[in-house]
Amino acid sequence: MDFRFTPEEEAFREEVRQYLDEIMPADYSAGGEGAYDARTHELAKTIAKKLGEKRWLAMNWPEEYGGLGVSAIKHMIYREETAYRGVPGTDMGMGGISWVGPTVMILGTDEQKKEHLPPLAGGERWWCTMYSEPEAGSDMASLKCRAVPKGDEYVINGQKVWTSAGHIADWGWLLARTDPDVPKHKGISLILVDMKTPGITVRPLENLANHRYFNEVFFDDVHIPQANRIGEENRGWYHSMIALSFERTAGAAMAARARRGLEELVEFAKNTTINGKVLAENPLFRSQLADIATRIEAARMLGYRIVWNQTKGQLPSVDGPIVKTLGSEIVQSLAKVAVQMMGLYGQLKTGSKWTFLDGAFASSILTANDMIIAAGTNEVQRNIIAQRGLGMPKV
Repeated sequence: MDFRFTPEEEAFREEVRQYLDEIMPADYSAGGEGAYDARTHELAKTIAKKLGEKRWLAMNWPEEYGGLGVSAIKHMIYREETAYRGVPGTDMGMGGISWVGPTVMILGTDEQKKEHLPPLAGGERWWCTMYSEPEAGSDMASLKCRAVPKGDEYVINGQKVWTSAGHIADWGWLLARTDPDVPKHKGISLILVDMKTPGITVRPLENLANHRYFNEVFFDDVHIPQANRIGEENRGWYHSMIALSFERTAGAAMAARARRGLEELVEFAKNTTINGKVLAENPLFRSQLADIATRIEAARMLGYRIVWNQTKGQLPSVDGPIVKTLGSEIVQSLAKVAVQMMGLYGQLKTGSKWTFLDGAFASSILTANDMIIAAGTNEVQRNIIAQRGLGMPKV
């Protein structure tokens, strides 16, 4: 296999870099802030609109839906470069570009595609994903939020939790139980919800780093048109598996973001002396950073393989869980090493004049565990890899 990009693709990468230099503030640093904290989200809305006007947010989508119809390879290059820079707003909330749009293109009606895809690609409509509940996390099929058919509507009651971006979302991607009298996997439907609908209450959940990222969402007799259902009634579990397959495939982008963090940490180690010793000369830190660099490169190659398979018309399969598991553990390892290197300074957050690297790792060490839980815990991912990838029995 030839791993090199074509001259055209390399030229496009440079074009992306130059445009990001134009639209991103010169002093921008995500630091320790959450993706949807006030300052970052205001910037995210501005950036998303500019990327949408350029048709880059969803550049691999068909032109009729606001994309450019470019190859999956070019789209991957764009995602790598925006991830490396930490550009906010590129997913239009949680999952808007990554899995809501692609799944709507596969399962949605013509009306749903026309209604939702252009505003998404244009940077105008923000989304959240509402799967988890207080008693339904890894065992997501145990969800209890009810959507009861009534005329041409569903009446929804129940609660969702850990809803990322719920407080800034215009629309929600909801799994709800539409038939309680069948086996649990067979009575769930996937429904599009206007978050401004009466009866919806969004309540913030601050994470360990005091960022507003997660939310609780409560439904109290919320009336949603049945026309908002994606795919068949009671087939939502199986439809959501398509969405999850897209969610777990951002290997190249995840690797790019981790590579940026690694590069910053390496430069810090080379230029920082603590107790009379240059950090980069410490054999333990050198070994740990080399190990992380190796894993980042493996994640990048796996991410490339997923996109290569997509160019051949294949939906992501077991490679997605592999990349998700590897990538999330890289983020966790990077944060741990950074805080070890910085000592007590590593606990200082953004805003302190004594902080290192704008406090990014002080935040990351507190939130890295999110990554090994979100989108299915790494234990669940390893079961998927064992069963679907290695053909091992279910236990």
